[in-house]
Amino acid sequence: MKNLTKCKLAFVIAAAMGIAGCGSDGKDGEDGEPGLPGTSPAAPVTSVSEVTNVEYIAHMVEEGQVTVEFNLTNEDGAAITGLEEAAIYLAAMTENGIQRSRDGSVGGNATFGGDSPTEGATITEVEDGQYTLVAPMAAVQADTEGLIRLQVGGGDIADSPYIIIDKPENTHTTTTETCYSCHVDYAKSDIKHSGYVALNTNGEVDFVGGCMVCHNNVARDVDEDGNSLNTGGYAKNTLQKIGHINHQNFEKDFTPANCYTCHAEPVMNTDITGNGCSDCHATDSAEIATILADDGFDAREFHFNSANIGLGERETIRANHSTTTSAPYFNATMDEWIDHKDVAWTSGYCVDIALFDNSGETPVQLNIGEMYEAGEVVYGGAYINNYHNESIVARVIGHGSEGYIENADGSRSVCYGELTEGYELANLSASSRITIADTNWEDNDNEFGVSFTGYSSVVDPVNFEKVQDWGRRHTIDAASCTTCHNNDTNYHKSGSYGEGGLDCVACHNNGQDRKGALSAPGFGPLVHSMHWGNGNTLSGHKTDEDGNNIANSAASLKGDNCVSCHADGVSLADIPNQYMLSKAYNGGVDGVMTSPIMANCFACHNDASAQNHMEQNGGELNVATDAETAWFENGTAEACVTCHDTGRSFDIDLFHNFER
Repeated sequence: MKNLTKCKLAFVIAAAMGIAGCGSDGKDGEDGEPGLPGTSPAAPVTSVSEVTNVEYIAHMVEEGQVTVEFNLTNEDGAAITGLEEAAIYLAAMTENGIQRSRDGSVGGNATFGGDSPTEGATITEVEDGQYTLVAPMAAVQADTEGLIRLQVGGGDIADSPYIIIDKPENTHTTTTETCYSCHVDYAKSDIKHSGYVALNTNGEVDFVGGCMVCHNNVARDVDEDGNSLNTGGYAKNTLQKIGHINHQNFEKDFTPANCYTCHAEPVMNTDITGNGCSDCHATDSAEIATILADDGFDAREFHFNSANIGLGERETIRANHSTTTSAPYFNATMDEWIDHKDVAWTSGYCVDIALFDNSGETPVQLNIGEMYEAGEVVYGGAYINNYHNESIVARVIGHGSEGYIENADGSRSVCYGELTEGYELANLSASSRITIADTNWEDNDNEFGVSFTGYSSVVDPVNFEKVQDWGRRHTIDAASCTTCHNNDTNYHKSGSYGEGGLDCVACHNNGQDRKGALSAPGFGPLVHSMHWGNGNTLSGHKTDEDGNNIANSAASLKGDNCVSCHADGVSLADIPNQYMLSKAYNGGVDGVMTSPIMANCFACHNDASAQNHMEQNGGELNVATDAETAWFENGTAEACVTCHDTGRSFDIDLFHNFER
């Protein structure tokens, strides 16, 4: 719903007047009958609405009451008359922050009409569609500042959204934008309290302000037995607790200690017992109290630079280092080298990887071998892949069959004695990973440390001459993953969340045919499933007390808000017409492939009806790979774009949100 300003309201009324007067005599181009002198057509009025638009005019806070003036129009711009219900809430700004007590001792609320009207509350219809609401609130004084929220509606008049008509400056340092980076369009979701999302007087979402009307800076009081009282704040959970405590177990690799994720403005606290700090820190912590004594203390910066958390250190490592990855090449005459399976070779298919320190004016190449021995580099490897139609279609080396050769310049050659059979005519490219340990590094499947993934140019498999640069269609925003997975570590196996999960493609692609916990194949389907599909309960990162997997936190977010990741939308027509291997959809049994759009959609829409619809329109699920030709050279018969591409009759935008 969009609020109408006075000028917009006047335009709507004028338009309605114009329509009423057009062609009154039935003859185009001729004047109609004149109206009476000194009169004008009456503005349209109504006593019913499907949408109720609130135009805020003014308000006044006086001793013991709040008065609000506003206009109401319906979805057609007609003035709404006969309003019989309205509610107003005031959460006062106190020395402890925003506060509203249930017993009315701080702030207050009042209702006109409805089942529980407030004694003394009145509504006066000044003229058609213009109202004055007088709301008694005993604790309110003339100098009271606070969040004031209004809602009207009832009977045949649709409820308006909650409107924040006033809010003191510096009420909060989080913003709608930071919250909506995960909770996109919260009001349209089925998440708890979604109906309480408020707008400001310009019709824009004020997500945080709306929450704070109830989830104040002050918690609701409890007695010595833990029973809730009606004093203190309105809710048991303050908004700080929701952010600081309730998000701590949000998801793998999310840390509320990265305060910048939510707090768009500096967080200045000078008292450990104050709002926010006491959620996590003991109030008798002398060390923290000493730190907070500094008036210029910014909690965001403090947490970011804390050595115990390591966010600043990891960011510095990432900013000051880079890697290079050579294209695969064949070396026919090598000194004997031993691979990780203890097999000796005197030739090899190799990839050279290098690490650079960029902290100075000129990049300095580092010695990977020496850093590896010292435990500073904890992984440095490379894979050789087949590449076709801008897609990785196979890994052509055996697992564990590599050997490392440390070069004099500090680079490392990762070599394989032979390539696996079956893909001799496909082009080759390489992917590499180098992981640098930070102070907080843990030896756990390379989930920790700062990792760099690189991709080489593409060469032909005979002469190893360059064919093209490496590239891949990638429609995920670079910051999408790190918005939620914000501690700058890895999911696993040195796969970083940076660049929209582009690191993950090195292993999760069209041709690797990974089981993916039997969630979904490839990259796109895997991401869809792990967040909102069958894979949501399969990751194993959350378990109950019996060790059984439970749903991860993405289930709490609105799954059709694709804009969370696809900031620039998705064009189905641009999806390459190329199958992906799909044993993840086949109980882990290989030898099958699935058409690409169906693979992505089936990750979430996997019931029999959805499968039937997709297959009737050319989608293919787990069809056998062709033994006569390379599976990745076969085109599919999908016709999804006919109806679901941008601008078509059943545009995907009609079902999934690609706009913030």
